[in-house]
Amino acid sequence: MKTLFLLQLVSTFYMVGLIWFVQIVHYPLFALVGRPGFTRYQQAHQIRTTYAVGPMMLTEAATTVAIVYWPPPGMGPAFTWTGVGLLFIVWISTAVLQVPRHHVLAARFSPRHIRGLVFSNQVRTFAWTCRGLLLLIYLFQIFPDK
Repeated sequence: MKTLFLLQLVSTFYMVGLIWFVQIVHYPLFALVGRPGFTRYQQAHQIRTTYAVGPMMLTEAATTVAIVYWPPPGMGPAFTWTGVGLLFIVWISTAVLQVPRHHVLAARFSPRHIRGLVFSNQVRTFAWTCRGLLLLIYLFQIFPDK
């Protein structure tokens, strides 16, 4: 069970670090790419980003579901279901807020959609950060300072 938790911890913190980079650096820089070549840039971005985030998002999702059925020692339902809820927010936000904006941007340069992407990504940034904090709290519970 600890291995399952550690897989979740690693995949979640990978995504926490990545989402903060995306929020602070990556998405805001879209506006500087400009119109010429933007759609090619965005299309390549979507493909390459899938390789960078897909495996870790799937690992995080699988371990989150697995922990519902096989929680590590001392991880109560409040931890488990809070983690599930936060991950649900991440996935819904991705599907409903970010993916549609990326589809528009793959077809045309749109400063409005870039701003919308940066603004709406705050939902994922907050949810993933909360997931990371939740897992840290549990980590300190199972590995207490002696």
